[in-house]
Amino acid sequence: MTTTPSDDVAIVATLDTSGLLCPLPVYKAALALQPLASGEVLELICTDPGSLADIPAMVRQRGDELLDTNQTDTTQVFLIRKGASL
Repeated sequence: MTTTPSDDVAIVATLDTSGLLCPLPVYKAALALQPLASGEVLELICTDPGSLADIPAMVRQRGDELLDTNQTDTTQVFLIRKGASL
């Protein structure tokens, strides 16, 4: 488990989907969130530019919370807190 110093968010799992294109980052993120307890945070790393629209949509549909999105030229990093509904 790591903690981001700026927000003091405890990350309990990291999933790197670099090189994968839609729908795989969304599918793999949903699978990675399943075993997490409500309130736990997944760090998701993507290189598919479509993830900037796809991941927030998945988060809304699942009832999770998107805590942060960080984008560089080639990479997007999302922090997703698992919601209580799933």
